[in-house]
Amino acid sequence: MLNQSSNKPKNTSKWWREIGLVSLIILGGATYGLLQHPQDFFSSKPNIEQVTVNWHIPSVQTFTGNTSGVWSVALSKDGKILATGGHDGEIRIWNIEQRTLLHRLPAQHKAVLAVAFSPDDSILASSGEDGIIRFWNWQTGELITQLASHTKPVRSFVFSSDGQTLVSCSWDKTIKIWNWRTGELERTLEGHSVGVFAVDISPDGQTIASVSKDKTIKLWDVTTGELQQTLTGHEDSVRTVAFSPDGHYLATGSNDTTIKLWDVTTGTLINTLKGHESLVNSVVFSPGNQTLMSASQDKMIKHWDLKSMTVIQTLSDHNAPINSLALSADGHKLVSGGWDKTVKVWRPF
Repeated sequence: MLNQSSNKPKNTSKWWREIGLVSLIILGGATYGLLQHPQDFFSSKPNIEQVTVNWHIPSVQTFTGNTSGVWSVALSKDGKILATGGHDGEIRIWNIEQRTLLHRLPAQHKAVLAVAFSPDDSILASSGEDGIIRFWNWQTGELITQLASHTKPVRSFVFSSDGQTLVSCSWDKTIKIWNWRTGELERTLEGHSVGVFAVDISPDGQTIASVSKDKTIKLWDVTTGELQQTLTGHEDSVRTVAFSPDGHYLATGSNDTTIKLWDVTTGTLINTLKGHESLVNSVVFSPGNQTLMSASQDKMIKHWDLKSMTVIQTLSDHNAPINSLALSADGHKLVSGGWDKTVKVWRPF
């Protein structure tokens, strides 16, 4: 549960020095292999700042072979299949356990900005710079269908938990609600003044959260399309958004380098997390609402305890900005992708 009574976030290192429990462990090294061979995916010791003796040190495994930066990563529900979307216009699908590349889907000639598995893992969807949302049979690599209504790049999309609805957002300032199985565009939401960076849908499927370059977070009713609330407080573009697993809270990350935690029902700002040194590209809650992971342009992944509102781990194995995070359903496997052309799998987590 989030601690709503916390004051300003503490300086983590100072806090630990005060109680005499500083523990700083730096483990270095990342190695690289050749595409489509077992050595493409192997263990190395991660660079990690361990700030509490009660948290384990995850091992890190690295995928290589991308020819340019990785925009997006996604995990299947069982955590065995990994998909990546690249700036090179390719989608790569990997079997994590077998350490093999299953497919390199045809180049789209423009960047793949987002990838996601359907809730039943039967379909992989992708969106990109060309404004088209594509649906793939990830087991065969076959393109099944596509949706084309946005007029500018589609930066983000999300499936509802029942798998019936897909919500997308674009630089064209709109959010669209689709019955993706029939291809029917059910509703277009307009309200942001500039491009929309990201969307998420609440676990009960009733509320959409959208974030934009206009510095706002907007909450929408899925059924009616009505704007319910507009949340303000970030000082720059808001790049990423995530509902907590219970749907009660919202996390947002911004170009202003902060993460903000909100009460969804009241729209109240609960706390502001400060720790990154550059813009925040991705946030994801752990399954039990106890922790939050964030990734930044500062090349760091931070693991936050939501009771104390402090950083409990900083992972620093990437050597370039990190664009995307994905967490397995059991919370034990974290995947990150960034501009260093690598995807890293951290476990146990």
